Amino acid sequence: MSTPNESIQLTLNGEPYAMTAGLTAADLVEQLGLGGRRIAVEINEQIVPKSQLAATPLAAGDQIEVVHAIGGG
Repeated sequence: MSTPNESIQLTLNGEPYAMTAGLTAADLVEQLGLGGRRIAVEINEQIVPKSQLAATPLAAGDQIEVVHAIGGG
């Protein structure tokens, strides 16, 4: 179990990323300044529905991809 303020290492869009242990995917989205934007989040090759981001804890070693939806025509 992680202790408060402990840092964990993730891979975010192919790059190393450190964040506080015990946070969720929704916390990560907020840290990245993407709250309220149209994005898709994939953790360890599984897409996480937006409704489940707050209930999805992140763990050391997770492979995370965050993709921005781009409109166009």
